[in-house]
Amino acid sequence: MTSDPRPLFARAVALGADVVATVRPDQLHGPTPCDAFDVAALLDHLVMVVQRTAAIGRGEPAMSVQPEARTGGWAEAYRAAAADNLSAWADDASLDRKVTLPWTEMTGADTLRTYTSEVTVHTWDLAHATGQRPAWDDTVVAEALAAMQHELPAEGRREMLEESLRHLPPGTPASFPFAEAVAVPADAPLIEQLVAWTGRDPRAA
Repeated sequence: MTSDPRPLFARAVALGADVVATVRPDQLHGPTPCDAFDVAALLDHLVMVVQRTAAIGRGEPAMSVQPEARTGGWAEAYRAAAADNLSAWADDASLDRKVTLPWTEMTGADTLRTYTSEVTVHTWDLAHATGQRPAWDDTVVAEALAAMQHELPAEGRREMLEESLRHLPPGTPASFPFAEAVAVPADAPLIEQLVAWTGRDPRAA
């Protein structure tokens, strides 16, 4: 993994911005690979993820940012959050700061790697749901895959997630975002390996 994850995170977010901006109004209520989200709810979640990452970069509690239900303006909100991240993580010391997440404590650098994974996977979810075929950056996806394989075990992840949910603040929306890993060929594209590790079937219709 790279010593400074900020450039790769920024590239993951930039690709996400392109996919968010291309969603059509008639697609907002369509299903997504995330069973809990339709397209509109996934857009809300993606915006929140980028806003939350900026808050973490400023040293604020990770769970201080929660999703906001919107009826529009996702592309603008996403771009604003993306710009906010540039300043929030500008200080090199932010990479060494300890960040407390519901399931673990890690450095700022490892937190950004983890959120590179989340942004990339949800960008794939949104692209898959809306018929988009973005040009995946394999350097970014490789970083995301390495981070996800480090943080998320191949098996027994539901038990791990159940334990982490017990540490969420009262009233925080909770769900199980990861099913067991799906097997894909060893030579599958990196983006397919990544989403399969998180429990999606990249080759399902």
